[in-house]
Order: sequence, then structure tokens, then C-alpha cells
Amino acid sequence: MAKLEQTLQGDFNAILSRIESGIMGGSISATLEDASDFYDGRTRCSVRVFERYSYVGGNRVSLNVTLFQGESGIIRLSAVASGGSQALFFKVNTFGERAFLDKLREIL
Repeated sequence: MAKLEQTLQGDFNAILSRIESGIMGGSISATLEDASDFYDGRTRCSVRVFERYSYVGGNRVSLNVTLFQGESGIIRLSAVASGGSQALFFKVNTFGERAFLDKLREIL
């Protein structure tokens, strides 16, 4: 599992749109598996779950992205990639997870 957490500034909708289009455009096998959005006054939270095929690992990896903006207006991002290992008990190949997360870093 690989994780990225950042504090961002800017327009929430623009950042979310940039993430969605960047991930989907970054790999022909990338899919948006599901999305969820919550609002409460000026507070909002958006969750996106992406998947793509990892050629190196020979399997699919997922990327879960959460954007949260509270009353202060600060945007927090948490992204977790998982599913890139083929081993039964130990993670021996996490290249696909790291590569998926690196794509998000490029977008941000």
C-alpha cells in the first residue's frame, strides 16, 4: 500500500476535475470505479476510486482519492493505492501502487 497526503489551495471543483481527467487520461486501462460526494454548509468531501491495470505487476491496482474542505477553506487530500502485490502473505511487488500514486503527484 502506498499513501499520499497533502494540503492544497485553490478551487475544490477545479482540483477534483484535474484529478479525474488526469488519472483517466494517464492510462488507457484506467477506470473510475465509483464516486461519492458529501456537503454540509461550506464543508465538503469527495471520494473517488480508480482502477488500472499494472503491466509490470500483471494485475489491477486501485487508487482511492479523498478531498476534504472544511469551514476554513483549506483542502486536504488523502490518496491510497493498493492491490499491486501478487504474493499470498507478503507484499513483494508494489511497483504498480507506487506508479499509480506517482501519476497523481504529477497531476497535483
